[in-house]
Amino acid sequence: MTSAIRKCTKFIVKNVNIMVNRSSSHFTYFPDEQQPIQGETVKMNMMQAINNAMDLTLKSDSSAVLFGEDVGFGGVFRCALGLQEKYGKDRVFNTPLCEQGIAGFGIGLATAGATAIAEIQFADYIFPAFDQLVNEAAKYRYRSGGLFECGGLTVRAPCGAVGHGGLYHSQSPEAFFAHAAGLKVVIPRGPIAAKGLLLSCIQDRDPCIFLEPKILYRSATEQVPVDSYTLPLGKAQLLREGDAATLVSWGTQVHVALEVADLVRERLGAHCDVIDLCSILPWDQTTVCDSVKKTGRCLISHEAPLTGGFGAEVAAAVQNECFLHLEAPVARACGWDTPFPHVFEPFYLPTRERLYDDLVKLLDY
Repeated sequence: MTSAIRKCTKFIVKNVNIMVNRSSSHFTYFPDEQQPIQGETVKMNMMQAINNAMDLTLKSDSSAVLFGEDVGFGGVFRCALGLQEKYGKDRVFNTPLCEQGIAGFGIGLATAGATAIAEIQFADYIFPAFDQLVNEAAKYRYRSGGLFECGGLTVRAPCGAVGHGGLYHSQSPEAFFAHAAGLKVVIPRGPIAAKGLLLSCIQDRDPCIFLEPKILYRSATEQVPVDSYTLPLGKAQLLREGDAATLVSWGTQVHVALEVADLVRERLGAHCDVIDLCSILPWDQTTVCDSVKKTGRCLISHEAPLTGGFGAEVAAAVQNECFLHLEAPVARACGWDTPFPHVFEPFYLPTRERLYDDLVKLLDY
């Protein structure tokens, strides 16, 4: 028995390695084709679009400061590349390796009236700052009766799977923050969305958590407007239209949903709505429920674990609002309830194969 298990394990590991070598990502990227504003555009990846948004902010807002671990030389993903040279060490600077300190410092700056852009090097390491963010930043205006606020704070953090990150560099913690009234939580799906949503977060008068799917930093490329623009927070985007089912997702997983929508159209002749929530807190319940009332079926997908994931909140709202319109139970395709694995990442992620199978079951129900 032990020998059989050992052989099976070797077979799995061998084939996982083959899968990883064949493709560094579990999705096909679908670039945005519509421009949010008219005017000149430049080809940018998501890292460059985020850099551009912060560049515009530092240029137009003399109170704006950017800080975090290794931010002075651009950060580990180079999102701040060249900004210290352009705006000086007093506005773009490194911090100690202390996430709680980074968040607390940002809250103080924002309370004093500055525009604070804090970078947490990986979203997996945001948890030491959790108390500062959910008990201080989120509640500052409420606990002071509106006398004080730290709405000028935006906390950026790379999140999600990257192909080789393992348990400490792959997590998606959005659901943890969705429970904290007073915060806004935003996750972009590509360069155009990242620039517009980040500028909205920076200008918004509530503290924002801006989670950046790091696998998209260089794999996602689009023609991004050069000028400043914003995209509304709390407003979902309908990316595909159909009447067979509603697919709801955010971040990288949006592209998996788009690919699956194309597959069921080609193979089954079924057309699906695909919705990118964009914002987790607040989220656009109206757009989602209007779609589900039309299609009668809903599949929600995210990389974070199934239990307690934000998809559960969406599913509960859909069941409550759309119960008489549903033709099948609300379905979820998510990460498993385990630590994020390293070599077994392809089995952990809700891939197009998993989503396709779940969607076919939903359509056949």
